Amino acid sequence: MQDTDVVGPEAAGFSAERLERIDGWMRRLVSDGRLAGLSVSVMRRGRTAFARAHGRADLARETPFTLDTITRIYSMTKPLTSVAVMMLYEEGRFQLDDPVARFLPEFSEMRVLTGGNRNKFESEPARRPITIRDLLTHTSGLTYGFMEATLVDELYRRNGVDFHLKDASLAEVVGRVAKLPLLSQPGAQWNYSVATDVLGHLVAVISGMDFGDFLRERVIRPLGMADTDFHVPPEKLPRLAANYTLFRDRSLKLYDDAVDTAFAKPPAIASGGGGLVSTAADYLRFCRFILNEGELDGVRLLGRKSVALMLTNHLSGDLASMGTPRFAESSYTGIGFGLGFSVMLDPARAQILGTPGEVAWGGVASTAFWIDPAEDLAVVLLTQLTPSSALPIRRELRVLTYAALVD
Repeated sequence: MQDTDVVGPEAAGFSAERLERIDGWMRRLVSDGRLAGLSVSVMRRGRTAFARAHGRADLARETPFTLDTITRIYSMTKPLTSVAVMMLYEEGRFQLDDPVARFLPEFSEMRVLTGGNRNKFESEPARRPITIRDLLTHTSGLTYGFMEATLVDELYRRNGVDFHLKDASLAEVVGRVAKLPLLSQPGAQWNYSVATDVLGHLVAVISGMDFGDFLRERVIRPLGMADTDFHVPPEKLPRLAANYTLFRDRSLKLYDDAVDTAFAKPPAIASGGGGLVSTAADYLRFCRFILNEGELDGVRLLGRKSVALMLTNHLSGDLASMGTPRFAESSYTGIGFGLGFSVMLDPARAQILGTPGEVAWGGVASTAFWIDPAEDLAVVLLTQLTPSSALPIRRELRVLTYAALVD
């Protein structure tokens, strides 16, 4: 395994002076007390032009935040799960427009919420089955219990739809999902959801392997992502960052400890939607794999046409026109969605620097990445601040990075 070469900014087409603004921005976030610590890695043309870390991974223990600090990447797990799904697709196990009920019969008779209250809801039959593509694009009608915006997510909370439980299996929680009404008709709206966890169970059923084992053996290890897993083993625990939240008085409070944490032991459920921990170097390898169209260091997991399909917008319009004008700190006007990633459609409408065709996603602890095939660029931001809507750091980093491109 060989990591990307480290080169000067100019050799990668950046202005050194402009790229250095990222370092000053990082230092200010730490010195102002808005983040405990963070790292930023910028890769272009297969070579690392910027990789810095500042601040603390753990304030109480005064552990420095470094480039090999392990962080909870939460929803940045979703693209890896989507790759696992597409690997089975390439093996001819299913078609994207197949009903998921072909493999998970509990989804055969889905109903859609039409009204009611928490004691008695009203529903109608789904007009068509949920397809595998619906799950990959978050247009299935499923939702998340933490949204706290609709009766359906209230029902999720009341019925134990949580993929971080200690006393249930992946199959059991997916079964609970299937018994509850959909938020919308399949294909009608974009709603961020537990769909990728359902896909994890789908991978297990089709492959005959435990989902966590499949992801490790078929995706994570072949890509050389040495520190990426669903938990942190004892010998690596000193490298795990603590997770913080920013209070109204702008002070940082502990959200999840670096030692006394559920991530210190294997979970009951391997969450394909948000269960992984990783490092900057590891996730940059995943980005290289995508930029290389399905291959990394001689290991090919996907064909280039499959990767191209994943990076294509599969919605009829943008996320705003599909019912989600805003999510976290970002506007979704001008942003579409592919098979596991958001897809930039129109930077002017999105009101942010970027490139059409660029894909991205992030995690609830303010981690983020984006991949820009046209610029042969990938950026990975790791920190631990929950929720991600607390600070607009993802948008700020995008501007700083793109403003440094000169070639």
